[in-house]
Amino acid sequence: MNTNERCVLQKMSPAEPSPGNSWEAIQRELFEQDLQDAPVIHPALAKEPVIIELDHFGLWYGKKKVLHEITLGIPRGKITAIIGPSGCGKSSLIRSINRMNDLLDSVRYEGDVRLQGQSIFSPSQDVIELRKRMGMVFQKPNPFPMSIFENVVYPLRIDGVRNRAVLEEVCERALRAAALWDEVKDRLHTSALELSGGQQQRLCIARAIAGDPEVLLLDEPCSALDPVATAKIEDLFDSLVGRYTVVIVTHNMQQASRVSDFTALLYLGRLLEFGPTVEIFSRPKLRTTEAYITGRFG
Repeated sequence: MNTNERCVLQKMSPAEPSPGNSWEAIQRELFEQDLQDAPVIHPALAKEPVIIELDHFGLWYGKKKVLHEITLGIPRGKITAIIGPSGCGKSSLIRSINRMNDLLDSVRYEGDVRLQGQSIFSPSQDVIELRKRMGMVFQKPNPFPMSIFENVVYPLRIDGVRNRAVLEEVCERALRAAALWDEVKDRLHTSALELSGGQQQRLCIARAIAGDPEVLLLDEPCSALDPVATAKIEDLFDSLVGRYTVVIVTHNMQQASRVSDFTALLYLGRLLEFGPTVEIFSRPKLRTTEAYITGRFG
């Protein structure tokens, strides 16, 4: 660690670290001090209507607890970014919201998650219907080995829709929403596997949109893409605001600051700070948040 960096860290920590302390030790010290005040929920969130509520939510994989009493509300019609170091529980959280973690035998939950005020863990909750209400897009594009058209309308096929006119209308609407229509409209019946990586990811977003969800859950959707493809994915976010609630997991600080309205920082399975993105990146309340978004650890 150079002298300038140590000076900055000393300013951030009320307890001046000894010269032999590593950054990891200083980081741990900051976290332990900030944990006494966490989570910090910025006041602006109190004015936002909420669509998803996590209430003291915890998650175990076997004997390992990976999420600790997460309490937050996801604002309706906005883009919320979930950031944090690798292994902090970001993907586990977003997969829990539409109960994809149920597919693992070792999973156990505590607390609650509510969609539109109704518990997603209620015995009366149809998990298939729940997942239709919350479309999921994964880190790696996963188009089906079928035509572009059939990929997009797959959710409707599953629901038994056979009317060709309806299928064509939904296909065009979804591809336009995913900023892909102009690129593929003349080859809808060719294999989706022939598309580039960025096009495949936008196709997966179109497929999620075709099911008419209330929420889009995006788990690091650009991490496997080049900068040009990433820029196209980010450009379409503007068109999604207001029409959908979007929750995006990302390890890219610049991306979170560009595309999201609100940002939540997770660290070691705990929510530390949640607020408007401009506040989180320009005036964070916690020193751990400041250290993370300025690249001192991650």
